[in-house]
Amino acid sequence: MLIIVIVVIFDVSEKIDDFLEKEAPIRAIVVDYYLNFVPYFANLFSALFTFISVIFFTSKLAGNSEIIAILSSGVSYRRLMFPYFVSAFILTIFSFVLINWIIPPANQKRLEFEEKYIKVRYRNDDRNIHRQMLPGVFIYMETYNNTYDIGYKFSMEKFEDGELRSKLLSDYIQWDTTLNKWKITNYKIRTLYPDGKEKIETGKRIDTTLNISPTDFSRRINVVEAMNYKELNEFIAQEKRVGSDNVTLWQIEKHKRFAYPFSTMILTLIGVCISSRKTRGGIGLNIGIGIFLAFSYIMFMQVSTVLATNASMNPIVAVWTPNLVYLIIGLFLYSKASR
Repeated sequence: MLIIVIVVIFDVSEKIDDFLEKEAPIRAIVVDYYLNFVPYFANLFSALFTFISVIFFTSKLAGNSEIIAILSSGVSYRRLMFPYFVSAFILTIFSFVLINWIIPPANQKRLEFEEKYIKVRYRNDDRNIHRQMLPGVFIYMETYNNTYDIGYKFSMEKFEDGELRSKLLSDYIQWDTTLNKWKITNYKIRTLYPDGKEKIETGKRIDTTLNISPTDFSRRINVVEAMNYKELNEFIAQEKRVGSDNVTLWQIEKHKRFAYPFSTMILTLIGVCISSRKTRGGIGLNIGIGIFLAFSYIMFMQVSTVLATNASMNPIVAVWTPNLVYLIIGLFLYSKASR
């Protein structure tokens, strides 16, 4: 609770100018933002909080020689760890349910507040945009201006059995909010027939319905934080179909929702093993070592995420490698501590 209070204070000091400049209501700040920010942050670092709690509690037991008394009475080291893992398992399940089904709706309100009072208007800076609308139907835009919903240098190609059948070229395409259709301006359509003949049509403007919408070009990367597990899977499948460049980021988010809760079990194992022995440095030394290991784990997770995003590393491997490495460290420490 103290850590969360400190984080909230720092967050307020960082965003106070935005709140004042955009005249955010006090009720919206408290209810829509911070009441939804706190659960998100607490669950994100729940494994770290559990880790520190385990070290603090176990170090106190060891400092009072209670663990020596427990082991001397015939209780095995494995049996000693049983209550820890029952608790860690409950926290893991609780965190998994929170991150996949309960927190996403809260994130939706938090992100809406940020969009309205904190962040500047989203600007699409992507270039050379490629999308697959339907099987065999591909579109291309050089750039897209999401302020005016205009895509420049638009083209659409249709293939049948691997052969190009038609290609549309236009200066730009714009969303018509009245008709809920796309306006294609200064277009040329070239149609190719199986017998080798072709047909060319030109015109100033046509209105058409495409399997894309302006919202497809106006989402921020963190939009997936507001999706539950089912919605996230459906979103990833849709992005794969259209050939989105951000599929890897969405897959990383999906696998993190499994890996982060599971890290509670691993950090509990490490925490017990490094703090169950009485040391001269006492509880301070154990907490120092524990915090170093915890933050090295977080850094390792961030590095592997960057590798998956920029170095084509498999998202599953990237997300689960830190857990695997620290599980091996935990098992090694367990083998030493149990002796």
